[in-house]
Amino acid sequence: MKIRHRDSDSGKIQLEMTPMIDIVFQLLVFFIMTFKVVAVEGDFNIKMPRMSAGGAPSDQLIPPLRVRLTTPQDPNAPVCGIYFGQRQLASFEDLRNEVAATVGGGGPNADADEYEVELDCDFDLPYRFVIDAITAVSGYRDPSSGQIVPLVRKIKFAPPRQASGG
Repeated sequence: MKIRHRDSDSGKIQLEMTPMIDIVFQLLVFFIMTFKVVAVEGDFNIKMPRMSAGGAPSDQLIPPLRVRLTTPQDPNAPVCGIYFGQRQLASFEDLRNEVAATVGGGGPNADADEYEVELDCDFDLPYRFVIDAITAVSGYRDPSSGQIVPLVRKIKFAPPRQASGG
């Protein structure tokens, strides 16, 4: 009986790179062809609060309009607690009207970049109320002309407060 000695190199498994490269290119072409460009849902100029309390002094002359949003008792409620300054409002439409009256109605003489709104939201406020508030203060569509009337472009958030209670 003859004993055969095998070479140590013949036991190696070699990977074929050509099929792997072909698959990668096929996947790349597939994803490029199926990619659909969609419009951005909402582009809001929002300034997030800084992590530190200190910072550069603001050069704005007009203080921000403060809007406080509180969490409703019923999570399915159609509206949350809305406070513009110290006054409580019944709806986001009332908020829009108050902001429009403050900034000059959003007419041709009003400057949407001049004013700033600060949203102070409860820690556990549902996100839909935040979006409704941003929509109310940023502008509206004029029913007679169909044109968009900007109210406020600068929107920032107050630093979050921890949930009260425990």
